[in-house]
Amino acid sequence: MTRALLTLLLLHSLVPVPAHGQSETALKEYFEGRTVKLKIAMPGTEDGIDVYPGAAKPLDFPRHADRLKDYGTALKAGAEALVTKLKVKSKLIEFQLDGGGYGTSGDETSTSISTGSTPKTRREQNLEAELKRETDPVKRRAIKEELDDLKAARGREDARNRAAVAEAQESRKANIRQRRLEGGSRFNIRYQDGVPSTALTPEAVQAALAAYVEWPPPPSRPASGGLPSKGMLLADVDQLLGVPRKTSERMEGRLKVSSRVYSTNAGLVTAEFVEGVLIRYIITSN
Repeated sequence: MTRALLTLLLLHSLVPVPAHGQSETALKEYFEGRTVKLKIAMPGTEDGIDVYPGAAKPLDFPRHADRLKDYGTALKAGAEALVTKLKVKSKLIEFQLDGGGYGTSGDETSTSISTGSTPKTRREQNLEAELKRETDPVKRRAIKEELDDLKAARGREDARNRAAVAEAQESRKANIRQRRLEGGSRFNIRYQDGVPSTALTPEAVQAALAAYVEWPPPPSRPASGGLPSKGMLLADVDQLLGVPRKTSERMEGRLKVSSRVYSTNAGLVTAEFVEGVLIRYIITSN
């Protein structure tokens, strides 16, 4: 069967199928790589700021203050930050900025350095054994004096080691503090009963974070020469209509069908592509 015939058969059956992962994809395409301006200071930790949309107090400010105190301020109020990652989980949407916050997998967070006591030398061990056998008071006194000297030497070595470890720990703490200030932060948009489908739109995410983030205008799009025409390539439709609000994909037989929804002055344009070629579109009101 030719591709042209397959395309004609698909024209009457292509219906977008929404899915959780596809909504995440649409959010990632919309937000990642954009720059936002912050209205609130953000802590230097992957814990970030927890936001509960719809709650009487969407943000727990005492907890927020504790995190700023414990981890320092990675992003100051008024600063601009890059959206580096957006991830949808079962009960939250992670909105990561400038790296998402220090403390993720692979980041060093421990400041402790272990150290042990200086072990006894072979000479000290031999003298201890000799002392147990020796009965002459004079010789026992001499052995004890040498043992005391060796024990004192070990004590001085232990003191030097403790000082070196303390210095190394302070250096590690300073390094981690600095890395926290450079590691970005994140908003965790949390939902007690799971992320609802209504939250998986750019507008819902922006509304949830409106009190804490100043949003730039949507990415500018090229001056449109009109509506697309069948046969156009996907990249050309994006160039014509701008960044899609939603995307989805499904398989029809062996063919991958892509659906993309664009906001235009004429309304919402839902365009469907087979192998990157526009086969149909419909226009609905915004």
